[in-house]
Amino acid sequence: MYVITQSELGGAQSVVLNLANYFARQAGYEVMIVSGPPGDAWKDLDARIRVLYIKESRKKIGLQDIVVFLKMLRIRWTYRPDVVHLHSSKAGLLGRLVFPRKRIIYTVHGFDSVRLAFRIFLPLEQLFQTWAKYIVGVSHYDVQQMTNEGIRRTICIYNGIPDPMQQQSKSADIQDVTKQLKALKQAGKFIVATIARFSKQKKFDLFCEIAAAYPDALFVWIGNQTAPTGVVPDNVLCAGEVKAAYRLLPLIDLFILTSNYEGLPVSVIEALACGKPVVASNVGGTDEILDGQNGFVLPNQASAFTEKIKQYQTDPSLYRQSCEAARNAYLHYFTIDHMCEEYEKLYSVISG
Repeated sequence: MYVITQSELGGAQSVVLNLANYFARQAGYEVMIVSGPPGDAWKDLDARIRVLYIKESRKKIGLQDIVVFLKMLRIRWTYRPDVVHLHSSKAGLLGRLVFPRKRIIYTVHGFDSVRLAFRIFLPLEQLFQTWAKYIVGVSHYDVQQMTNEGIRRTICIYNGIPDPMQQQSKSADIQDVTKQLKALKQAGKFIVATIARFSKQKKFDLFCEIAAAYPDALFVWIGNQTAPTGVVPDNVLCAGEVKAAYRLLPLIDLFILTSNYEGLPVSVIEALACGKPVVASNVGGTDEILDGQNGFVLPNQASAFTEKIKQYQTDPSLYRQSCEAARNAYLHYFTIDHMCEEYEKLYSVISG
């Protein structure tokens, strides 16, 4: 049973989707998901997987969490899952209060979200650290930061994704954006793109600053749920929320991720899998993915980003080598099979 706070599109949700689909297709597994009200995250879910929605589940802390807690208790006693895999901080806390600790795996998708952004919740993570059989960090950086904060018995399992180069894409729902990007490519535009929601974490302001400082490229933001506010440079295109946005990555030249904090960003792994070099903020476990061959981690300064973008645009030899290195990095470290095999070892210990 996978438990997560929300069912909107996001990195943690994509990990749950990939894990659930993988194990639903393996003999001997019955898979369920418990999440907040219906969203786009489960549209590609295997038909054999049952989803239990708790409509009161929200990211924001509030009195409705009492109802969420009670509904989780009912789910526990109704279904009695052999393994409970918790994702996201809030589900991680409530789930540890509800389910037997010997049945629980808790994956932390970016410990800096607690350590830096919501430090008020750090004492709870420290208090309940023993209320799970395993605590998983998605990067060695996260594991080290948890250790530094007194949270022990943690292990690292990298996020993995299905190979996007081997999936058949039904592109009807992204036809307009695809047509637009193809036209821009044919016009000779060098396209630098990101996949992210609008949030303080993702630094749309820095993204725009970089675009304004480098007018020779087109900057595309994929994933915004609302229209941008304020002054946006002429060379910035906001494509809106796109389901399975990785399908647009073959149409871009370079992937960019500006951020205040991360765990192990799935969007960066998707870009590498599509053979696209990456320039990203040096936060979280990003430097464990990008090694100077497949891309670069950079300080959150526009000048640092524009320098590398210009280098990729003007040096074809470097660009070709980086594309090859990007694809190889994915194949060696970040496949869905590798991630699921590592989690299956934990599931076997718990259910055995």
